[in-house]
Amino acid sequence: METTDVAVVGAGPTGLMLATELALAGVRCRVLERRTETPNTTRAFAVHARTLELLDARGMADELLPRGVPVRAISPTPGATIDLGEIDSRYPMLLIVPQSGTEQVLERRAREAGVVIVRGAEVTGLRQDILHVVLQLADGTEETARYAVGCDGAHSRVRDLLGVPFTGTEYATHILLADVRLDAPPPEAMFAETSAAGAVIVIPFGDGWFRAIAWDRQREQVPLTEPLPMDEVRDAFVRVAGTDFGMLEQRWSTRFLSERRQAAQYRVGRVLLAGDAAHVHSPLGGQGMNTGIGDAVNLGWKLGAMVHGWAPAWLLESYATERHRVGAQVLALTDAFTNLVLGYSRVRKVLQSAAVRTIVRVPPARRALLGRLTGIGIAYPAARGSHPWTGRRAPDVVCGSRRLYELLRDGRFVLVDASALGLAAEAVADAAVVRTTRATPTTRRPDVLLVRPDGYVAWAGEDTPELADQARAAVARWCGTEMRVA
Repeated sequence: METTDVAVVGAGPTGLMLATELALAGVRCRVLERRTETPNTTRAFAVHARTLELLDARGMADELLPRGVPVRAISPTPGATIDLGEIDSRYPMLLIVPQSGTEQVLERRAREAGVVIVRGAEVTGLRQDILHVVLQLADGTEETARYAVGCDGAHSRVRDLLGVPFTGTEYATHILLADVRLDAPPPEAMFAETSAAGAVIVIPFGDGWFRAIAWDRQREQVPLTEPLPMDEVRDAFVRVAGTDFGMLEQRWSTRFLSERRQAAQYRVGRVLLAGDAAHVHSPLGGQGMNTGIGDAVNLGWKLGAMVHGWAPAWLLESYATERHRVGAQVLALTDAFTNLVLGYSRVRKVLQSAAVRTIVRVPPARRALLGRLTGIGIAYPAARGSHPWTGRRAPDVVCGSRRLYELLRDGRFVLVDASALGLAAEAVADAAVVRTTRATPTTRRPDVLLVRPDGYVAWAGEDTPELADQARAAVARWCGTEMRVA
C-alpha cells in the first residue's frame, strides 16, 4: 500500500499541470495513469492567451511557444474577424500546438519537480473516510492518499465511483478528425468554412502535418467504430469547401462524438474532479484543454494549503464554486458556437451570424467576446462590498526589474504595492506565504493588489490611512485566521 499526500488520476494536460502545482507547493504527489505508454496522437491543439499567461507564471510559456504556430486573428462567423492584438496580454494570440507537445512540457516539469508518474495504473475502486482516500487498482494493489483528484477524462472512472451525475446532451453530428499532409494548404493560419453540407477546419501543426476537422451532414450517423479512410475526409472537404487542399497522406483518424456535459459537483469529501472529468463540450472554440489547465492552477495551491494545514476552512470549497461557474460559462459559449455553425434552422443561423457581426463591430461587446474566447475575461465572484478588482485576472505589472508573473513562479501570493509610502508591503513583509514588491503608481489599477498564486486578485486596496491594516486583514483571511509569519 502506497501513501502520498495527493493522488492524481490521469496524466493528460490537466493531471500533469495539477501535479506540477502540487509539487511547487511542496506536496507529495503521485500520478496514476491507466495507459502504459505516452500517446502520440493529438486531440486538443489550441492554447489560448490566458493559458499562456498561466504557463508563464510557472516559467513554461517560453518553452511551449516555439512548438506552435501563432494565430493572430479569429473569425467566429464569416464576415466577422477579431484581431487578437486587441487583448492586453503578453500573448495576444491563439497558439496552435499539438496536445502531445503541451504534455511533453508539462511532464518534464512535473518529473523535474519530483512527481512520480505511474503508468499502467488503472483505478477500479475508491473508498474514503475523514482522513484518507484509498484507490483500488486493477492489479490488486491500493494507493492511499490524503486527497485524490480525478483528471481521467470524459469517461472518468473516479467520477463514476463517486456517483456524481454527468448531466447534459450529445450533439447529433459526429465529427471527423484526421492528421494529414496537404499538397496545397490554405494560406490562412487557421482555415474554416461552412455550408449546407456541414463545416470543415484546417489547422497547421507547424511540422508539415495538418489537423483536418469535418462535420459532415451526409455521414453524421456513421457508427463511431467504423474506420475513417482519407477518401471520406477528402470527400467531406470537397462538398463543404470545394477543395481537399491536396490531401496526400493520413497518419491518424477517428470519428468523435461531441457532447455537452458537466459534473453536478466538483468535490465529494476528499475527492475532487478537474478537466474533462468535470466538463466536456463541443471542440469549437478550442476551450477544453485550456479550461482543464485553468482548473488545475486554481486547485493546486488551494489543495497544497489544505495539506500543509494553513488553509482557511472555506478555501478548498472555493475551487468548486469558482470553477463550476467557469465550466458552465464555457459550455454555454461552445454550445452557442456549435449551434451557429451546425444548427439546422437556416433562419436561426442567419440571425445568429448577424448578431455576431454586430458584436464584433461594437468595441465593448467585441472586448467581452474576446475575453470569453481567450480566457482573459475570466473572473471569480467576490463578496459584496469588495473592491471592483477583486476576483479579476491580475495584469502583468512591472515590479522593478521583474514582471509580476515572474514573481508568481514560486507559487506564493504576491502583494504589489504602488502606494506612496509602501506601508502595505511593510505590514505583510513577514508573512510566510506572501512575496511583497513595489510597483510604479498608475491610475489604471488600484494602489495595492494581493495576487493569488493562480494570478487572480484576492484583494485590492487604495492608498488610505487604513491601508496597512486592510492588507494585514486580507492576508489573514486568505492565509488562515492568523497571518502566518516566516
